[in-house]
Amino acid sequence: MPRHIPRWLSAAAGAMLALAAWIPCTHAEERIDDGMRERVAACTACHGAEGRAGADGYYPRIAGKPADYLYHQLLNFRDGRRQYAPMTWLLVNLPDDYLREIAQYFAGLHPPYAANPRTQAPAAQLARGEALVRDGVPGRPACAACHGADLAGIAPAIPGLLGLPRDYLLAQIGAWQGGTRATPAPDCMATVARALSPEDVAAVAAWLASQPLPAGYAARTAPDHPLPIACHGVPQPVATEAGP
Repeated sequence: MPRHIPRWLSAAAGAMLALAAWIPCTHAEERIDDGMRERVAACTACHGAEGRAGADGYYPRIAGKPADYLYHQLLNFRDGRRQYAPMTWLLVNLPDDYLREIAQYFAGLHPPYAANPRTQAPAAQLARGEALVRDGVPGRPACAACHGADLAGIAPAIPGLLGLPRDYLLAQIGAWQGGTRATPAPDCMATVARALSPEDVAAVAAWLASQPLPAGYAARTAPDHPLPIACHGVPQPVATEAGP
């Protein structure tokens, strides 16, 4: 027998046990509920206790992310718009309501962030990354224009960008570029990602991963201006007309 069980297989087994505690029923009083901590054990097996992040740089922090963002990602994995077989396998039989409960549970957790290891990168690359994140360039909106000036995200559906490992950022931008990560139209991140050169992707990931987390880092409740590009699931501020 193998000495080590793959993490995703162990997590999958946990998911099946957790799913057994949530069996859709006609009457709410028939629902068996052992508590969310036990029911999301398969999630925390990879994403860390309370969703703080995995130790290997590829399982991101999910604690405190906006609930709609987490919910949409669970739907995307389940329905094949995001390609990662272990996640799809875990979610394929879970109903929408249960996925929303999982999203709301992790959105309500706010454990302290781990110290962010400083990314080593050439100064010119970091400067390019900061310019793309803060200011953008013609045809490529700045990251801050959607994710907020503090890059903490905007509830209910835009995640923060700090506290994520460079390898994870590189993998996700690459997934949008290659079509293995997608959302229903309008898929704004795919549009932005595909306009980035490999050098730009490396610069953005390096700069974001190198930034310290400010105190009180958390998603804002609403954008203070219309977003520069339409995104699925993200409500747009409504411009008010001037009075007479």
